[in-house]
Amino acid sequence: MQSILRRTLASSNSLSRCRVNITSRAVSRPFAFRTIVKSSYVFLTLHETAKKYTVEHECVAFDDSTGLGVISITDHAQSSLGDVVFVELPQVGTEVAQHDQIGAVESVKAASDIYAPVSGMVEEINDTLADQPGLLNKSPEEKGWLCKIKLSDPSELEKLMNEEEYKASYEH
Repeated sequence: MQSILRRTLASSNSLSRCRVNITSRAVSRPFAFRTIVKSSYVFLTLHETAKKYTVEHECVAFDDSTGLGVISITDHAQSSLGDVVFVELPQVGTEVAQHDQIGAVESVKAASDIYAPVSGMVEEINDTLADQPGLLNKSPEEKGWLCKIKLSDPSELEKLMNEEEYKASYEH
């Protein structure tokens, strides 16, 4: 493997000729790749995006390289709600504190408030949910993300639960 990489990098004068394809279906957590270019070598380093959960069934996937947290509801929450018919989201530029209400989800069964798992500024919202609220049922923690928050205090993540703690909180 190393000799193949050496030959590829040695023969490649242009970064556009070098392609890297990494696929892993066994990994359940989001990952990000950082590219470091030094002279004619390209190094990819893998860093994990931390995912934390609240008792109210929100989760945040935090990327320390950007300082952004992607807020979503959990798969457990969407299955409890049933078919989602409406999603209310915060406005871009809204300053939020941890545990503030930032929106609501309405389904055929019930309505539920959404709370900010972290403090910061809302940088982006998922506009797709306005036309396709059912995306929360199909892909709540990925395509059905709610908003992206630039964290003002990343240490708040330490107060949240990891995946195992979150599952234990509703399984008993």
